[in-house]
Amino acid sequence: MPLTDVLERLYARRRFGILPGVDRVGKLLERLGNPEKQFRTIHVVGTNGKGSTSAFLSSILLHSGLKVAQFSSPHLVRFTERFRINSIEYPAEKLADKLAIVLKAAPEEATFFEITTALAAFIFSEERVELAVMEAGMGGRSDATAAFDGEITVITPISLDHTEYLGATLGEIAREKAGIIKHGTAVISAEQPEVVRLAVEEQCRAASCVLKMLGKEFSAEWGPDDTLDYRGMYRTLTQITPGISGQYQSSNAAVALAAAESLEAGGIRITTPAFKEGISKAYWPGRMELIPGTPRLLLDGAHNPAGASALAESLKKYSYSRLILVTGVCDDKDIDQIYAPLMPLIDSVYTVTPAVERALKDEELSFFFHRKSIAAQSCGSVVNGVCKARSEASEEDLILICGSLFVVGEVKAWLENVNYNGIRG
Repeated sequence: MPLTDVLERLYARRRFGILPGVDRVGKLLERLGNPEKQFRTIHVVGTNGKGSTSAFLSSILLHSGLKVAQFSSPHLVRFTERFRINSIEYPAEKLADKLAIVLKAAPEEATFFEITTALAAFIFSEERVELAVMEAGMGGRSDATAAFDGEITVITPISLDHTEYLGATLGEIAREKAGIIKHGTAVISAEQPEVVRLAVEEQCRAASCVLKMLGKEFSAEWGPDDTLDYRGMYRTLTQITPGISGQYQSSNAAVALAAAESLEAGGIRITTPAFKEGISKAYWPGRMELIPGTPRLLLDGAHNPAGASALAESLKKYSYSRLILVTGVCDDKDIDQIYAPLMPLIDSVYTVTPAVERALKDEELSFFFHRKSIAAQSCGSVVNGVCKARSEASEEDLILICGSLFVVGEVKAWLENVNYNGIRG
């Protein structure tokens, strides 16, 4: 059966929306024979940097000769992107067969993300992976991935996001995300705001866990030659060139290296060259991804205030005559906060409407920029916006495409001349 046919049945589950709790996915996993118990799990939670950190860590493990899986969400272009084994997307024809089995076993009320998470467990078990790096959806304690018994929790930077589901304050969100931590396991965290750090420390004490945090037990700094120097808990690595671009990747790479050190201390064999090689050969699409050409395109998935601030900082390393922004967002985003860090850098803007539900109309976004005294044109579709920007840019200009992962996904699909199917969740 073609994957597109089976996916229609899965996408129909989105009518249930987002439902907290692990009871439904737990029931589904039990019906499948508890495949999640057939491999070791590493949880990755946070607000920003989950995908990049997971990619760095998966690459380190892969270069140690381990069979490693990576589960992520959402996808940019293809549903198969969510399931990677040894950095390779799971084949569509095999995924269709596995998804049909999981759908047949799924409780009637199981949600889209719960079924997708169980599908990951089923695939990884069938393929006999040794370790799975499991990226949480938006939450932690009540996230479907919490049904897996993680032996280590990696926490990327936490900021305000999805407040309608996770809590109204940063402390509430931090407690929800840290709630995925399992008793007696290792916890590796990026630097955090104080209220987040306190929430993580409180959860670690309650769960009898040892917390290692960036800036305390390990660190990473950029050198004058734009390579990274890492000082960890058990080793020091110098002159690393991360395979994923962006100044903010120093934190993600450091957290991945510390997680690998923790896994090694726990008995998992990781070769010494794999630490450095894994970071340098990691790849994650749509994050500071530079597309060569005339003019150049820079794709970045920044879609919240913290991500936009990191993007603005990274842009300092790029040379260009003018910075031209092609952007679109979903209508639930705080556009004032998202675009504030980029405002001083932008020369002109082309607003677009992503082809997903709850997209903010390009005309409304254009009006927002006009109110900020920034020239903006509403362009309708994402592709039309990129084409319009390209036609009016000079060779020395840089076209930045950001605001939503869905916008980045549409552009990548267009550049690769493949169909795009953006699904939230």
